[in-house]
Amino acid sequence: MDNIVSSVFVAGSGFMGSAIAYLIATQSKAQVCIYDKYPSAIEKAQKTFERFGKSALEKNLIASEDLDNARRRLTTSGTLDNLPESDLVIEAIAEDLSLKRELFRILDEKFPTATIFASNTSSLSITAIAAATKRSDRFIGMHFFSPAHIMKLLEIIPAVDSSKATVKYVSDFARSLGKTVINAKDFPGFVTSRLGMMLVNEAAFVLMEGVSSAEEIDRGMILGYNHPMGPLALADFIGLDICLNIMETLHKGFGDSKYRPCPLFRQLVAAGHLGKKTGKGFYDYGAIT
Repeated sequence: MDNIVSSVFVAGSGFMGSAIAYLIATQSKAQVCIYDKYPSAIEKAQKTFERFGKSALEKNLIASEDLDNARRRLTTSGTLDNLPESDLVIEAIAEDLSLKRELFRILDEKFPTATIFASNTSSLSITAIAAATKRSDRFIGMHFFSPAHIMKLLEIIPAVDSSKATVKYVSDFARSLGKTVINAKDFPGFVTSRLGMMLVNEAAFVLMEGVSSAEEIDRGMILGYNHPMGPLALADFIGLDICLNIMETLHKGFGDSKYRPCPLFRQLVAAGHLGKKTGKGFYDYGAIT
């Protein structure tokens, strides 16, 4: 297997997919294509790319010439027909097992058998997603952290059938992007989501039980445990719907009551208060324009 990644197809143009595409376009010489079936989402991804680039220029993190080259390496697609040749496919769509399996079933028919498939899921079974394809040995989990072009960590999760060559290929590419790689076995939540969401979920219980305020819970973890962000503010940043999905995956996957989602999560999500993206979660961020 050639260790050089020259072309990447990113399926999903949300904030995570856009950041992954920007990272690859600016930190490697690979061609990058972002796919989304919604034209408005593609347009938003292009604006996000430019916003990231402008910020990097202002902070002297990238030269103008390098940003121009990255722009030329980026293309978009609103269809799964006539796809560009790609060494690696990275999926970054909604955290829904059935949606991911269906997308990969389609992509499996579109791409050559040599193309490596990766899912950016933060908690779902990599093996279950890989089983929707005929290339389970060339399937792997690549769990980026948000924002993907800034956060240094990348969690690599092999499926049951992932080959050693696939693991090495993807790990080498991740390191070439400046990432620090940790490896996890394919259990619900892997390492980071399992541990991180347990803290977030327990903080929600502490708030629900009236032990302290959201501000003081977060301040306690920032100043007492040297966390850069409190767990409730972090949940708002991630999205309370995503946090709830992860806790439900952990609870279902392990069948252990310690992973039961806090009822406050369900209440806020039912009310449409999903965190920063909706303007309100554990904190109030004002109207979203």
